[in-house]
Amino acid sequence: MGWLAAGDGYEVALVEGRVTARATAGRSAGKQLKTLPKAVREHPEVDRLRRFTAWLDRHAESCRQQVDAWMVSSLPVPTGVIARVWPDEAWQAALRDLVVVGDGEDEVGFLRDATADGELRLVDLDGETVRISPATVTLPHPVLLEDLEDLREFAAELGVVQGVDQIHRAVFAKPAEVAEKATEVKEFTGGRFSRFGLAARAGSLGYRVSGGYATSRVRDGERTVEPAVWIGEQYWDNDSQTGSLCWRDGEGRLLTLPEVGPVAWSEGMRMAAALYAGRTVEKGTNA
Repeated sequence: MGWLAAGDGYEVALVEGRVTARATAGRSAGKQLKTLPKAVREHPEVDRLRRFTAWLDRHAESCRQQVDAWMVSSLPVPTGVIARVWPDEAWQAALRDLVVVGDGEDEVGFLRDATADGELRLVDLDGETVRISPATVTLPHPVLLEDLEDLREFAAELGVVQGVDQIHRAVFAKPAEVAEKATEVKEFTGGRFSRFGLAARAGSLGYRVSGGYATSRVRDGERTVEPAVWIGEQYWDNDSQTGSLCWRDGEGRLLTLPEVGPVAWSEGMRMAAALYAGRTVEKGTNA
């Protein structure tokens, strides 16, 4: 976006996401100013740029949330869709360097580019550029990646910084054996919070709070699963504490632990651990 006239002697533009002014006359002509002069702060062009900046921020967050949903669900994403949105900087920031899996065993790597004709360019674990153009690809949840530790090490070597938390996302592998009829995990129970503190933490982490539970929705295989952690009713006057973690299916049926898939297990444990991490720790006790 170029510079726009904003009253006598000034122009404004978006520079690195911030509304910036420069002088057009006098000894400072062409010089970018550190702050907006009082004469242009209320100018219509400045207001328009501020509103446009807010829209860009919302758009970037929307793109990030959509890519995060694709990754958590591990659902097939049409390659053509990625190619179409790639020129958009917000989409590209969310997609770049995510681990992508195509049709073949060798079609795995960090996404670096997408062409208009639907070809994706990846960097594999050997550091080689791989070009793939399947009908669909997946952006796998990290708990499903067999080479996760290798990918993390290679990402560190490449200096990869993902816009969506994938390979460095906290993962929790489901134990090989769980009690057949058990429906709860109590590993993160007993974390104490001040009044409303637990609900506030759940909200700040992006989880929904309803009916005394912090919940999320996860696409695990062919079904939607809802992990839920008991946090207590919000209108209670007393301090609250984290309760047990359970999982329900799309119909609200409580699942037994053997019925919980790897992605739903990992995301549920991640939620419970994140809530528990904000607990009040008394001096002289172990955190």
